Amino acid sequence: MLRPAAPARTDRALAGVALMLAFCLTAPLLDASAKLAAQTMPTGQITAARFVGQGLLMLPVVLALRLSFAMGARDAGLSLLRAILLILSTYSFVAAIAVMPIADALAIVFVEPFILLLLGWLLFGESVGPRRIGACAVGFAGALLVIRPSLAAFGPVALWPLACALFFAFYMLVTRALGRHMHPVAMQFHTAWMGAAVLIPLLWAGPALGLRSFAPIRPDAAGWLWLAGVGLWATVSHMAITWALRFAPAATLAPLHYLELVAAVAVGYLVFGDFPALWTWAGIALIAGSGLYMVHRERVLARAATPRRAQDGALSLEQMPR
Repeated sequence: MLRPAAPARTDRALAGVALMLAFCLTAPLLDASAKLAAQTMPTGQITAARFVGQGLLMLPVVLALRLSFAMGARDAGLSLLRAILLILSTYSFVAAIAVMPIADALAIVFVEPFILLLLGWLLFGESVGPRRIGACAVGFAGALLVIRPSLAAFGPVALWPLACALFFAFYMLVTRALGRHMHPVAMQFHTAWMGAAVLIPLLWAGPALGLRSFAPIRPDAAGWLWLAGVGLWATVSHMAITWALRFAPAATLAPLHYLELVAAVAVGYLVFGDFPALWTWAGIALIAGSGLYMVHRERVLARAATPRRAQDGALSLEQMPR
């Protein structure tokens, strides 16, 4: 008698899809909390709240899973570098949405997979065919459609999301190296507490050093709520995507990630009254379309390479920004 293995696999895939949808819905709540906090608090303080909150909330998870806290020198160094890159990426995005609509900034950040593809080609000699290079060109053209009117409306701050995408691409290169040796939940926890360890001294010394972005203020009741939301939704969203990738192949989940843009538009409109202009919609369409084409090409190349890789899914978290 055959075992009914297929339904169990389907159930796991459905759980992965559900968790991916949860990520797409909760990540914009992190952005909204940060934007609300940015109305009264400096960028560095909001960035620190993300790492402190995420570290505190993930500690019980690490303990419940009985994950090891031990790290070798190599993994500790990579974890610190990963934390610094995520600090720079988070700071850049918070600096952007303090002024820009969330959807506009997030659309530009979605060029990160294209930057990562080019970095893999330049730094590691990874094979990149003309079709994927063409998809990168289209994706960057879409970003320019969003950046150009944003530069006119907001000034150089419109370049912060591009910096966020660049730092996040390097962050994912480090994640790729570190992920071979460390459980993803432990990796997130170590990144959180190391980021907090870097940022807290900066907040303490910021006023004396004249660093306005790291000169904290005492929040009012609403400010504490927004800071707590930054830490909470950062933890919930990243735990959701971490476990989604353990239940379902990334090749299945990657196309769903573009629903985050839809959720960001909805949150931006409902909370802040922001709605993307026509040029922004055109840019979003180009970025999403070229990104989905890259997902398709990765699947085709993986299927041609080995049946096993095609079954497990060709993409990984590196192709999925934020």
